[in-house]
Amino acid sequence: MKISLAQFGLGPIGLETLRLAAAKPWARIVGAIDIDPAKIGRDLGDLTQVPDLKGRKVYGSLRELLAHAKPDLVFHTAVSRLNDACAQIEPLARQGISVVSSCEELLFPKLREPRLAARLDAVCRRNQARVVATGVNPGFVMDLLPVCLTGVCREVRAIHVQRVVNASTRRGPLQRKIGSGLPPREFRRLFRAGKAGHAGLKESAALLAHCLGWKPETITETGDAVIADHDIQTQHVTVRKGQTCGLHQHAKVKVNGKVRLTLDLRMYLDAPDPHDAVQIEGDPALDLVLAGGVAGDQATVAALVNTAPRLLRANPGLLLVTDLPLPSMT
Repeated sequence: MKISLAQFGLGPIGLETLRLAAAKPWARIVGAIDIDPAKIGRDLGDLTQVPDLKGRKVYGSLRELLAHAKPDLVFHTAVSRLNDACAQIEPLARQGISVVSSCEELLFPKLREPRLAARLDAVCRRNQARVVATGVNPGFVMDLLPVCLTGVCREVRAIHVQRVVNASTRRGPLQRKIGSGLPPREFRRLFRAGKAGHAGLKESAALLAHCLGWKPETITETGDAVIADHDIQTQHVTVRKGQTCGLHQHAKVKVNGKVRLTLDLRMYLDAPDPHDAVQIEGDPALDLVLAGGVAGDQATVAALVNTAPRLLRANPGLLLVTDLPLPSMT
């Protein structure tokens, strides 16, 4: 039997999620939700250029969607912050609708909001719904992948993860979120206020520590602007020499007085040598490098869609991506 699906949020990631889901033989798309007046009422076939989605509509609210069809599961690609995500996801869970979300802070929700996470978990359990967050980062490269690598280790003393991303190849909203075109001082101000930068790095660190059974004394995060040394023009932004062209963020976890986890993220326009790397200090020691890195936008969409069937086989609740069976293409 096919899984009935809907999409919440029709930005670039949401639209691409619909396109991939529509290609799956196990999926049946019933509609989408978005608050953009220019999209409400539109035909999903027109928005996605997928003929099989002709006749499916964009609705302005969950109530309007439910008047036409009730999905088994919703792909949620609307926000990065946990409070905003829970306000959007809880009404879905109360209807018994499961959710796969790209919300970065939802990856390890009890880190920032343990009471809110407990409440959403209780709502899910009462209504037989399942909620999980996934993606490429957070959700795979800097957390799930290192966890999997430890499966062949007799001992793990420390883990170090690096990710270098050439943001010139990424979508417009991400190029702007990493501060492209801002004066460095303004980027630093926005970063300190939580209004710029990459969300979810501390969640990745917390998930890694959780899976290893480590009790963090501290999880700290720093971030700074990467400053362009030449003029840069992408499809979405113009950056002059001396302006911000991206970011460098770093998180570290101390356990028993020692730094046991480090996560280093460099995401900026025209970054040379993009790659992902994991080093495990342990027995055996491991050193993995993915040349070119994992393509963020494409991989996030795949992670969302491939998670859906596995999530529906799980027990109800607010889950971690590591609570589910090993991911694979569905």
